[in-house]
Amino acid sequence: MNRFATKPQVLLLATILSALVAAPGLASAGTSSRIQAPVKLGSAGTFALLSKTGITDVYASVITGDVGASPITGAAIGLTCGEIAAGILYTVDAAGPLPCSVTAATLLTSAVSDMEAAYTDAAGRVLPDFTELGSGEIGGRTLVPGLYKWGIDVKISTDVTLAGGPTDVWIFQVSGGVHQASATRVTLTGGALAKNVFWQSAGAVSIGTTAHFEGVMLAKTLVAVKTGASVNGRVLAQTAVTLEKNTVTQPAP
Repeated sequence: MNRFATKPQVLLLATILSALVAAPGLASAGTSSRIQAPVKLGSAGTFALLSKTGITDVYASVITGDVGASPITGAAIGLTCGEIAAGILYTVDAAGPLPCSVTAATLLTSAVSDMEAAYTDAAGRVLPDFTELGSGEIGGRTLVPGLYKWGIDVKISTDVTLAGGPTDVWIFQVSGGVHQASATRVTLTGGALAKNVFWQSAGAVSIGTTAHFEGVMLAKTLVAVKTGASVNGRVLAQTAVTLEKNTVTQPAP
């Protein structure tokens, strides 16, 4: 700044700088004003995949973590036992994949209830740090921890980075759907953990071919994981999950 600037000029420059810092397009480079608590998953927190209406699969996928569907019959789980790398495949009845499925209707009822409660928790967080960021397009951005809110679809058309530490929390409230383009990546840096990233989506979710996704997806409807895509996190859907030769790995504790 010119040391001979007049007082009005100094005030004008300060106003311009303040406006730039507050600009929506620059929000992702700032810091959030509140620390969010993680969303509690309860008994849904051991599941890599949990659905109310079934799981379809194009062989072969690799799942690390528990798998379950309720109240739909176990016959609606299209995975085979060999695709469960680690974890338990729970069903509400004996119609599930044999010989690995475990009938546990009561446990599944509780897990689904906790999944729904987690969705309500994430959707009910107030005072967002960022609203309508990028008009729904977050590709190419680096996002700091905080609460993000959109009344529209969220698109990840190019790679997106979540930058923060191991105790930082991201909650994405999406009134529309979440759509990640093929061959794109959600990347965590700075020690950020997938278990602390929560995507609450009221609309359908699609993770594109060979894309990589990070975090816990709490979906009100369908989650479609396209061919060869990978997920480091959890897919918890209140309708169906569709898989096509995917790797889904529950996050590190």
